[in-house]
Amino acid sequence: MMRSNRSFYLSLLMLLLLGGSGASAQTKKQDVVLAIDQIAKYVSEVMMDAEGKSKCDYNMTEGKWYDYEVPWHTGQAVNALLAAYKQTGNKKYLAAATRGGDWWAGLEIKEHPVLKGMVNARHGDSIGEDFIVFATVSDGTPGIYELSRVTKNPKYAKVATSAAYWMMKNMYDPEKGVCYDNVDAKTGEVLKEYSPFWKSKEKQELFDVSRPNTEGWLFKDAFEFSGDKKFKDAFINLCNSLIEKQGPEGVWMSFMPNSVQERSFHPRFSLWYAESLIEAFKLTGDKRYLDAAARTAEVFAKAQQKDGTMFYDNYLNGRQPDKGSVTGSAAALAGIVWIQLSQNGYKQFDANIEKSANWLLQNRYASDHPDPNLRGAVLETRTRFRKGKVWLTNRDTGSIFALRFLVDYTAYKFK
Repeated sequence: MMRSNRSFYLSLLMLLLLGGSGASAQTKKQDVVLAIDQIAKYVSEVMMDAEGKSKCDYNMTEGKWYDYEVPWHTGQAVNALLAAYKQTGNKKYLAAATRGGDWWAGLEIKEHPVLKGMVNARHGDSIGEDFIVFATVSDGTPGIYELSRVTKNPKYAKVATSAAYWMMKNMYDPEKGVCYDNVDAKTGEVLKEYSPFWKSKEKQELFDVSRPNTEGWLFKDAFEFSGDKKFKDAFINLCNSLIEKQGPEGVWMSFMPNSVQERSFHPRFSLWYAESLIEAFKLTGDKRYLDAAARTAEVFAKAQQKDGTMFYDNYLNGRQPDKGSVTGSAAALAGIVWIQLSQNGYKQFDANIEKSANWLLQNRYASDHPDPNLRGAVLETRTRFRKGKVWLTNRDTGSIFALRFLVDYTAYKFK
């Protein structure tokens, strides 16, 4: 089957699976409020398991859930549920968030001779369970710190800050302005010359094994919780490194999962950095960070389709995106960044914000969908190929980031 036909049939399958769940294209407040409640119910009751961790990828052809970088997905689910709790006052969402935070805090390593104080946030998926990845920790920490703020229980922030101390001491290189990506989960060795993400690449260089990593702005949160200025200095140093290493196109093409060779950029990776740069502006008042974030936001504004759709694989060389993987989390996370920029005077993104809002209201599985694993979820398809099988999954991240966006959008649009 030709690629174009395959994409057509996958898109048709998505429409059938959605089963008439589309809301009105008008962004009425009651529609947004209803969507927040339905998505939060899905995240808290379906997507999170009894332990409190996210189930991650739902394989729609098999009817089974599969783990995928569980620590950061769970931390972001906590963050989304706390946003929903503050918006709605529904204590069920707080209880679910607390359950997720308890699971995350339980990852603390207490006995290992090298890793004591770190968290056992193993990546999984393509590189297996042998490695702890910097971003698998840091991407989940915004929700962990927020849980301590909301509950006034320092337990969660203490665990995250302990990990931050370990990572700053062992994985952060202030002179190069990077953090190394991987730690051997058995020995505690930080991998500075080899990355399992590049198994087939014989000679690996600095940018293959490290990134100017501010995903989740862990060091900023650690500074605000602990008062230790070393965290603030590290965060600002890394943000300055981001500005220095940002490509002329507005994204960071030198670092995976972006690809210089393919001229492709990941649907969320550069947005993480843009959001952290906005956090740097909040900390310092320096508008350079907003300008850099706006350059990234422009790239995603161009990638957004006329109807608000965003896809997983996007290109800077004119190549069309693969329409087999529809990424609701990109429409939502880009929207979160666009809202914050608009509130700081960058009004060129206002039309994109509305596109994201309309898209997220319309592209959700019906609340009475025949499959209870999909009821109320936001569309986030990922088409992958494994051992002769097509893995057609709906990923948890669509619902997670949509929940955050819709709460932010309510304040942006209706207050």
